[in-house]
Amino acid sequence: MTPALTSKWESNRSPARIRLSENEALLVQKAQAVLQSHWLGYATQPAPRLYPYQWSWDSGFIAMGYAHYDQERAMQELRSLFDGQWKNGLLPHIVFHEWGQAGKNYCPGPDDWQVERSPYSPSHVPTSGIIQPPIHATTALHIYRHAQDQKLAYDFLIELFPKLVAWHHYLYRERNSNQDGLIYIRHPWESGQDNSPLWDGLMQRMMLAPHRLPSQMQGENRLSSADLRSWDDDHLYHYLLTHAGECGYDEALIQRDCPFLVQDVLFNTLLVKSNRDLAAIATLLGFDPKPFERWAHQTSQSMNTKLWNPFENFYMSYDLVSETPIPVCVASSFTPLYAQIPRADQASEMVSHLLSSAFQGNSLGKWAVPSCSRQEMGFSAYLYWRGPIWMNLNWMLYRGLQSNSFLTEARELYQMTIRLLNRSGFCEYFHPDSGEGLGISEFSWSAALTIDLILGDRPRTA
Repeated sequence: MTPALTSKWESNRSPARIRLSENEALLVQKAQAVLQSHWLGYATQPAPRLYPYQWSWDSGFIAMGYAHYDQERAMQELRSLFDGQWKNGLLPHIVFHEWGQAGKNYCPGPDDWQVERSPYSPSHVPTSGIIQPPIHATTALHIYRHAQDQKLAYDFLIELFPKLVAWHHYLYRERNSNQDGLIYIRHPWESGQDNSPLWDGLMQRMMLAPHRLPSQMQGENRLSSADLRSWDDDHLYHYLLTHAGECGYDEALIQRDCPFLVQDVLFNTLLVKSNRDLAAIATLLGFDPKPFERWAHQTSQSMNTKLWNPFENFYMSYDLVSETPIPVCVASSFTPLYAQIPRADQASEMVSHLLSSAFQGNSLGKWAVPSCSRQEMGFSAYLYWRGPIWMNLNWMLYRGLQSNSFLTEARELYQMTIRLLNRSGFCEYFHPDSGEGLGISEFSWSAALTIDLILGDRPRTA
């Protein structure tokens, strides 16, 4: 049985007691019910019909919600995910536990990924061959800091620490091609922002190269309305995963001919935060934190020198193939606030941009924060990652505003997000004008991050 929450909660990090409103307490209880309905006994499905297995950064966010009321389940979420870790440290974006029981129609499935071509892939459980943003050290520290049983949580950190270290070593060894601390992704799905306008130019470039087009292709399994997701580039996405498999997942071979190599802002932001949190874990356990602090410093410094756009006041992802910035402004362009990467003056300019009509809108009835600037040609209020609001981005931006002392703005975003949840529930994403829920109606990370948003530390006044 999942423990029930009362309307009061006492933080392990602060003696202050947070008194929940009746509405907040009800939202927490409803969110718990969603997670309970998606629990498999060893991990949590993001959405049973659409995403029936275990996803990497989904599990990180989901465990953050569990940490507030079910420590054992939070720890199990990460244990189950790391059960699929490759011998070279790669943490796959999907672990196909009990493949076949949830339906063999899921595509791309293990046969599509061909991970058996790599000598490092696990033999006991099928996985995908790509990764997702590295939030896992942040999640592990979050579990410890909110633990009901500190001894159990400490033992969990001892268990997970070498796996986290192997994961980060993989990134800096295999994906740090320029040795500048900026990690590249080799598939749009690795960013977590699958169909973002960030990738439009790169997809167009691939379309102009006929040899990139596979004769057979299938897109990722999608059961909701196709007009919301716009999978016009499925064949190109399939080409990228096929190319990696044909290279035996040898990164040196993949880099030689891969048409999609991007130093992504969101991915590297979360890596900086996870490096710092991994350093904190090392200190707790009596290990040397300096290697992880150096990684965090190098990556954040490179983001400020290479990815910062001083004219538009946001961070831009970088296309390694053409060696040019990707001049597209999306909500994740501001997530470096979450990892406290920008200087104080940069942060002020970023917040001004974030509060402008490009994101906030300038008429009544508009909601924040759309996942893409309204001024971008690729913006769509409906289409997947091209404008709708996502709970995880709101959560990161809220935490970023809070940690950079923009307390009024953080409180306003908190209140707007709560109103959005009251209006439409724990949907996968939301229309930025109407607030209508889109995609899956009960999405696990939306529920889990609601719990953390409400029960975590939050500013009362500016």
